[in-house]
Amino acid sequence: MRYLLVLLALALSACEMQQPANAPALRVEQVLGAEPAAGFARAFAPRSFQFPEDHGAHPDYATEWWYLTGNLQTASGRRFGYQFTLFRVALRPGEALQDSAWRTQQIYMGHMAISDIAAGRHYSAERLARAAAGLAGARVAPFAVWLGPWSMRAGDELFPLTVTAQHEDIGLTLQLQPGDKPLVLQGERGLSRKSATPGNASYYYSFTRLPTRGELRIGDTVYTVQGASWMDREWSSSALDRDQVGWDWFSLQLDDGRDLMYYQLRTRQGETHAFSRGSLVEADGAVRGLLPDQVTLTPLHHWQAEDGARYPTRWRLQVPKLQLDLEVQALLDDQLMDHSVCYWEGAVQVSGSHRGSGYLELSGYDQAAPDRRSP
Repeated sequence: MRYLLVLLALALSACEMQQPANAPALRVEQVLGAEPAAGFARAFAPRSFQFPEDHGAHPDYATEWWYLTGNLQTASGRRFGYQFTLFRVALRPGEALQDSAWRTQQIYMGHMAISDIAAGRHYSAERLARAAAGLAGARVAPFAVWLGPWSMRAGDELFPLTVTAQHEDIGLTLQLQPGDKPLVLQGERGLSRKSATPGNASYYYSFTRLPTRGELRIGDTVYTVQGASWMDREWSSSALDRDQVGWDWFSLQLDDGRDLMYYQLRTRQGETHAFSRGSLVEADGAVRGLLPDQVTLTPLHHWQAEDGARYPTRWRLQVPKLQLDLEVQALLDDQLMDHSVCYWEGAVQVSGSHRGSGYLELSGYDQAAPDRRSP
């Protein structure tokens, strides 16, 4: 559910792949206000997924991502959140001429973040590279998606999955196991419609609870950690519909063994869009779909960024039919991803009728945006 990167390529140079130091971060409205270029494949109807092939890249589509988030802790209980994401963005449809090892129509972007809860600090980093001369790319067997020294790698199957990423002040070396829950096809058998407009949809599947262990590095200090991760895989050629401005996306792992995903699409008038959707994954892997008339979201607290944008970082999430009345609170208010595209993504804790942990993503907020739900 991260469409803010669909048209990112329009804002970046295909040669240097560097954002000017004084360039402002892009907002969702700036990068998503147009139809996808003609020639890209579209997600019109459910499809038959093929594995392991679908774990790899889908270059006929404009964009896709391999998205990991998780909550980890040390043996002494020190808590961390992490995000690691690799995005593929196509500059244009079709294959590039094979007359040079440097010629490509694909760009890869990586985002990495660590939230150190005890220290009250959020660290993040970004990488960009062309999918040429081995700098970035994806393959099915043995599975790998890489962007320079950042990568997700496995064998002929997706798990165990090894994540490796090092930056100046932060680093990740993690191994994710498959866990007890099967892959979840989100939406309509994996087709996630975002509006009534034909083709404004993605192919979307998740692994909602992956046992994780390894190391996090902050500065010169390395922490041995373990916990659980959530993996989202999504590809499409769509953009936000004209009346949509952003979303609030929740991925929650409850202590009773259930996992909840819900994204609330917002209109330009600050209302909930009719194509907001979600799912509840039972402890045994059974999946229940969630519609907007079944879910009530109420923001309880806002954090204001330096640019004046106000992000709702504490929520009440209610699903009366399932006896869920949850308070979802950011473990740190400032978990802003302020890079080529600006959005908020961070670790949360869950209390209320059930306890748990998870991640929250907020996009499309700025200082001028209406928010009719604000208290």
